[in-house]
Amino acid sequence: MVCYRDIDVSWLGYATIRLRGDRTVYLDPGRYSVLDDYDERDGDVVCVTHDHHYDPDGIRRVAKPDATVVVYDAVDADNITRDVTPVDDLDYDVVRVGERETLSLDGVRVRSLPAYNRPDGPRDNHPEGFGVGYLVTVGDARVLWTGDSDALPHHDEVDADVLCPPIGGSFTMNREEAAALAERMQPDLVVPVHYDTFDALETDADAFVTDVANREIGVALNNPRGQ
Repeated sequence: MVCYRDIDVSWLGYATIRLRGDRTVYLDPGRYSVLDDYDERDGDVVCVTHDHHYDPDGIRRVAKPDATVVVYDAVDADNITRDVTPVDDLDYDVVRVGERETLSLDGVRVRSLPAYNRPDGPRDNHPEGFGVGYLVTVGDARVLWTGDSDALPHHDEVDADVLCPPIGGSFTMNREEAAALAERMQPDLVVPVHYDTFDALETDADAFVTDVANREIGVALNNPRGQ
């Protein structure tokens, strides 16, 4: 857990992020056993970026019974090879969002923004329109989870206090690209996520910390659940 202003930022593994302040928000909860033995059910708002991170069991482990679940429009159980509950059948208040929308949800502000691999880049797992990232405001802290994305021009224009970039490469921006993005965005704090969950996401997180710190930007590793 990393403290920033009036919120705690926790990376729980893979893409799962918890923001806890006067309200609690989860981003992309679950998959790859990262929430095994986790059953907090304290989330006021839960956000899902795309098919790869849609995990109904993970949502159930983190969401309050009266939680609002924000799901990108393109998420579709029929296109997912895993056996998952359709979004419309979730037992929560579900709000669908497009690529560029802003919601105010009882003290939490959620803004979606496009997330994809550049058509001219080395990765093609996330085409345009497949997913989003989220800029979430809890209290007076603005936290950006870019989603499974390359570093894109519109990220440079986002005013975020805390940047949570993926650094595992293979399917998203790698640690060097994420460090360069941090330098362009100039957040107060960088908390990397989406790395070391499985072989394809292995990276040198300590080298990332050194790279970002050398650019005079605050950075902190947040080992999943104290591991």
